[in-house]
Amino acid sequence: MRILVTGGAGFIGSNFVHRRLAATDDSIIVVDKLTYAGNPANLADLADDPAVRERYRFVQADIADAPLMQELASECDAIVNFAAESHVDRSILEPTAFLHTGVMGVYSLLEAARIEAEKRDGDFRLLQVSTDEVYGPVPEGLSVESDPIRPTSPYSAAKAAGEHLVAAYHETHGLDTVITRGANTYGPNQYPEKLIPLFVTNALDDEQLPMYGDGMQRRDWLYVADHADGIATALDRGAPGEAYNICGDGVERPNRAVTEAILEHLGKPWSLV
Repeated sequence: MRILVTGGAGFIGSNFVHRRLAATDDSIIVVDKLTYAGNPANLADLADDPAVRERYRFVQADIADAPLMQELASECDAIVNFAAESHVDRSILEPTAFLHTGVMGVYSLLEAARIEAEKRDGDFRLLQVSTDEVYGPVPEGLSVESDPIRPTSPYSAAKAAGEHLVAAYHETHGLDTVITRGANTYGPNQYPEKLIPLFVTNALDDEQLPMYGDGMQRRDWLYVADHADGIATALDRGAPGEAYNICGDGVERPNRAVTEAILEHLGKPWSLV
């Protein structure tokens, strides 16, 4: 398969690219705007790796650049869209960028996919990487794919809007689309603004750890390699038009417990919280 991976220099995207190139004979074109969360160092080793360098190309671009996305899509068989501004807090301060990427950028990719699908009798897939944040607060129980979408921040609203566009293109144009909704993800290459990387880096420097409230908010934590493999499974085997939750180990952990584990591993005091 030839895959256009947008947002591929980011946290989850770069892990997906590495694992996909290692596990398959696929070729990948990575597109990334290289904003604060996109880091070329996350992919730097690929250009020099003789096992994959002939199957990998990087293009710095904005996914809202419709003509370029159409040009790149014409060289591929599928699009996997990781591109997104990240983090709820940042979306409250700077919502415009989230809407630009999450709405207009997704629209640009859908149009590119639609054009290619029409040329190939429908043989072109777009996978939209979304988030469990679109479900909104879940006071009891667990979210399933058929639950209503109730975003509560500009970040999750932009993601939900992207999902609705993807679903609309499937219904209106018959486009082969798949949506994934991942749980709270952590692991290598994560930008230090989310709880785990921020608390690790702050604790290492003996800086304060900004815990919200009493820290009893519960999350299902998903390791990034597992998230990337879940997305790959949805790409290869997902049914057209479906959305799939990608969960962690199913054990919800309070933020306070995660913080305690980080401090214990680093030998740092609770007084940093």
